[in-house]
Amino acid sequence: MTSRSHHSEMIDVHEDSRILRLVEEAIHEDLGMGDITTEAIVPPDLRGRAEIIVKESGVLAGLEYAAHVFEIIDPEVQFKPLVNDGSGIEPGTVVASLGGALTGILKGERTALNILQRMSGIATLTRKFVDAVQGTKAKITDTRKTAPGLRILDKRAVHIGGGVNHRFGLDDMVLIKDNHIAVAGGVRAAIDRCLSTVQKKYPAMKIEVETKNLQQVEEALKYKGIHRIMLDNFNLDDMKKAVQLINHAVEVEASGNVMLNNVRAIAETGVDFISVGALTHSPKALDISLKIVSTSS
Repeated sequence: MTSRSHHSEMIDVHEDSRILRLVEEAIHEDLGMGDITTEAIVPPDLRGRAEIIVKESGVLAGLEYAAHVFEIIDPEVQFKPLVNDGSGIEPGTVVASLGGALTGILKGERTALNILQRMSGIATLTRKFVDAVQGTKAKITDTRKTAPGLRILDKRAVHIGGGVNHRFGLDDMVLIKDNHIAVAGGVRAAIDRCLSTVQKKYPAMKIEVETKNLQQVEEALKYKGIHRIMLDNFNLDDMKKAVQLINHAVEVEASGNVMLNNVRAIAETGVDFISVGALTHSPKALDISLKIVSTSS
């Protein structure tokens, strides 16, 4: 089995077949056998222009994938991006213009906006966390708490917002979590079993251990081959003690109950990474709309 390497990777929509399939499936989900309303009202030869407009401040993400929606539905629709992904945007900003047959524009409207709104919402929230820890060494990272089927876009949006991608899937790195530890009968037993298998079969695979207390941190530190220790739901005092105990021997990740109002304090304990599940499991979609601005026969 070959592990996937997605950490902070830039993804080209035209080279990644998974994204192409995802966009195609999203179009089929919305379009089905056809857009009955548009076909009933809009003449097939009616052309026009449209604009995609942002209605609240945030960080733009997903414009290239929105463009691909229209490429699939009607290759003759001209999609012109006016803002780069990752840019800060204010209400009223026109981020793209479209020209061509209005039937193609209207058929792709909702799918393109769904992609833009979700990805921009994730990128916006990520940027808020990144800004909150600015000046510390801590990096904001995501989790696997993504919308089913949309992980590649969710994680891409985190990257655009300035965050760092954690493992993409279960085959991407080793993460010994609380349930693994419970099944094995303790941290040391779980690490023993893991190392004996992973170092033989996947020698290049990075290994992280989730810990719940300082005793588990001490146990994990006894092993060579561990790359990162996660401090799960530690209070700030114990987190500081754990960072001092680890003393740069491995990377340190803080996780659990991370919010905008406490992330700075967590970063100041000296951890290397702070994982935030909320980036992808409960982002607020950015308000973005598409408006027809002119028509011509």
